[in-house]
Amino acid sequence: MSSSLIPNSTPARLTATAAVKLPRLVLIVVGTIYILAGLFFRDPWKADDVIGLATMMTALGDSSGQALLLPQVGNLAHAQDGPLATWLGVLCITLFAPLLKLFTSDLNATIAASRLPNLLWFGMLAGSVWHCAYLLARRPEAQPLRLPFGGEPSPADYGRMIADAALLLTVATVGIIWRMHETSEVPAMIALQALALYSLVRMFDRPASGAILLGLSLGACFLARGWLGALPVMVATALCFLPRGPLRSHIQWLALTIALTVAIIMAWWIPAKRVSIYWTDQWRLWHLAAWGWSGLKEQLNNLRDLAWFLWPTWPLSLLALWQWRSWLRAPHIYVPAISFLIPTLSLLLVRDAFEPEYALLVVPCAVLAAFSLPTLRRGVVNTLDWFAIMCFSLTAATVWLGWIAQQTGWPSQIARNIARQTQGYDTFVSWPVMIIAALGTLAWIALVRWRLSTHPPGLLRGTVLSAGGLITTWLLLVTLWMPSLDYVRSYRDVSGELAAALKENRRPGECLRSWGVGSGQRASFLVFDDISINFDNRCTLVLEQFSLRDLRDNNAPIPPNAVELWQGKRGPDRHEAFRLLRIQNP
Repeated sequence: MSSSLIPNSTPARLTATAAVKLPRLVLIVVGTIYILAGLFFRDPWKADDVIGLATMMTALGDSSGQALLLPQVGNLAHAQDGPLATWLGVLCITLFAPLLKLFTSDLNATIAASRLPNLLWFGMLAGSVWHCAYLLARRPEAQPLRLPFGGEPSPADYGRMIADAALLLTVATVGIIWRMHETSEVPAMIALQALALYSLVRMFDRPASGAILLGLSLGACFLARGWLGALPVMVATALCFLPRGPLRSHIQWLALTIALTVAIIMAWWIPAKRVSIYWTDQWRLWHLAAWGWSGLKEQLNNLRDLAWFLWPTWPLSLLALWQWRSWLRAPHIYVPAISFLIPTLSLLLVRDAFEPEYALLVVPCAVLAAFSLPTLRRGVVNTLDWFAIMCFSLTAATVWLGWIAQQTGWPSQIARNIARQTQGYDTFVSWPVMIIAALGTLAWIALVRWRLSTHPPGLLRGTVLSAGGLITTWLLLVTLWMPSLDYVRSYRDVSGELAAALKENRRPGECLRSWGVGSGQRASFLVFDDISINFDNRCTLVLEQFSLRDLRDNNAPIPPNAVELWQGKRGPDRHEAFRLLRIQNP
């Protein structure tokens, strides 16, 4: 970096005592609790979670290997993302499900094994974010102002403090905590984007290894989510090599990155086209349909959703851009800022953008937010501390209050509301789970007491409180409320009812098709009871999904040539229901 890009003053003001770094053990414990809580001991839920598992189970049952190369949900081509998440899931199920079957049922062992790749993705995310922020913070442009009589932190200590903050802010991001625990391409996409960011930063001092790692990560991004996930990352990467970009002097290494990326993409795409032109054509059409202007109302909805999805990092990242506005071409601002800007602009060009698209903003936003911390005044830092304490203490208390109301009936109004949402659920108390929840609550109380009694000088206290508060709330939800959430969101029971109805009524050779059944529901029936739905109009058995409101309003009549064999729904669901019909003359 040219010295002309380093202004004489810097917005970062920091003493060595404020640049306190966290013990590695603390970061390991925080990360372990974060990823393990809610990962196991639950059913896959509707939409992306269960669809991801369904592609893995379909690939395992396909002796031809086509479903492994080209993801499918039963007989339906899942031609929209990429095969990477399916590959890792199949590998883990093959290696670990036989061992897990010694302790639980075959299905539960498969479900647990399918989530083991999430440990890899989170480890990759944590390592990449930490080292990316560390290398950027050690650069001369990022250093805090030198104090008249010394006492500023060393580059290594400053780098560790910023890196710890970036990792904690990533963990504290509200919108991804559920997504990091689901069986889908989203955890892979977040982790691979973080790896691409780290690779870019690594190229400043080790261009060869950085270029190789960057090519591998960009190719893997494509295999994880196709062009929708990979293109924003690729464009942001290319902009770092512009004539005025920070990596312009290493542009010759970009050829190696491009070659590796193209090789990885072609290594999958060429055999994919040979195996099934239909699948690849559907994949191409899905991507073409995904791009386009969705309208002003939808963009305003995106803006509203992003405000909570990226909390609490987005205000800090905007503050970092303002405070470091004279350093926009410096690597520690330019690289994360351009990696944040391009996915943000891509939201304007994606129809029906939602959390999988928002996820590309998380890592660069957290890295930028970390660089805002040394620019904050003491009063602002204290305000953030108090906000985190009040916000997460309130959420933890709310979770406990709701659980008490469900178990005891007091407060009565809250108990009635919960009973309406969980109609048919039999409450019970699991003492081991309750002890874990109590220990998590005590840990939060101890963390708050540490902040209030010791007045620690370190800037990390606010990020520690935010990450600790979110993890505490999540831990309480997945311990106290997981049985209720499973009951409300799982299709295991209704799938079992449908399987029993099919066993009783199905004639030899009779196939099943569907009317209006969503992809998440189809995947659920496949996962829980191996119910495969065909798309042959000659099938005489029909599974119909309809609205209970339509049924009440007589807007869902049974066709005159059909006989109803079964009707069912999830116990607490007040909207959707299913019925099994036999068509007399299809």
